[in-house]
Amino acid sequence: RPYAPPFPDPDAMLALRRIIIHERPEIVHAHNWLVYSFLPLKAWSGTRLIVTLHSYNLACVKTTLMYRKALCDGPGMKKCLGCAMKHYGFAKGIPTVLSNQLMGLVERSAVDMFLAVSQAVAVGNGLVGSGPPFQVIPNFMPDDVSVLQGDAEAYLAQLPAQDYLLFVGAFNYQKGVDVLLRAYADLTHAPPLVLIGYPTRDWPSLSMDCPENVFVLNGWPRYAVMEAWRRSIIALAPSVGPETFGIAVMEAMTLGCPVIASRIGGLIDLVADGETGLLVQPGDSSALRQAIERLLSDPNLRSRMGKAGLSKVSEFRASNVVPRIEQIYKQVLL
Repeated sequence: RPYAPPFPDPDAMLALRRIIIHERPEIVHAHNWLVYSFLPLKAWSGTRLIVTLHSYNLACVKTTLMYRKALCDGPGMKKCLGCAMKHYGFAKGIPTVLSNQLMGLVERSAVDMFLAVSQAVAVGNGLVGSGPPFQVIPNFMPDDVSVLQGDAEAYLAQLPAQDYLLFVGAFNYQKGVDVLLRAYADLTHAPPLVLIGYPTRDWPSLSMDCPENVFVLNGWPRYAVMEAWRRSIIALAPSVGPETFGIAVMEAMTLGCPVIASRIGGLIDLVADGETGLLVQPGDSSALRQAIERLLSDPNLRSRMGKAGLSKVSEFRASNVVPRIEQIYKQVLL
């Protein structure tokens, strides 16, 4: 949904009620906005409720922990109202802030177990040391994710013929695209830089500073992105916002691509600095440039990090993560 308000949706509530009557579940495992429509039904249903947190929605009305293109230093009513009105508009901003705070309190009291996709998500949502039960259970990938799932040739023909650097994600400031473009502009004799993702409202201003030899590709399906990772020599994740996990990084590691990422958020759970890749200070284009230069100059290091990443990412395969979720189901039913 383009906009999912943090309060119950009457149609969704009725649909969920019909499903509960028909299926009689013991556990409801909710993700994202749909949980708000289940919360009023929880006591009536008699089910246990597990919620996977993929964002910072318990603490931030925008779900990002970002304020004016920088990491937010904490909530405040006046600040949150202004931020929400700028992001959602005046009509939606005020009720969204108020309902997010109210439903956040309801959610914290009603949920039997929160599953945070990274330690950063648990900390950012205020779960650590605050009472609500939680465990960190990461996102996962299908075991066969590296197997080509579709005909990607038409997409791959758009890629450079030679080695290239690859970024995958939204073209915005939060993902550090401006930092990446500055770092790339300062490189000499660098291979092409490929950006695969989708434009945002930040892109018109970002694209004005786009250096030469940058390929911007929009609207790729996942199977084609995976093949692009397979052909790239370095994966880049220069986020300035606290990534909740880093799906793109996990995809790159699955195909043995060494990663340069920001030392922030859930990226720290994925990238072991000096082993599976390199971590740099968020927003530091000079540090990012130096990290790129280091890997470009040392093919053996790239190969070692790629192999180490391939070993590390096995922790996040479905066959390893799903049994952990099933074990939690058993725990909440005791």
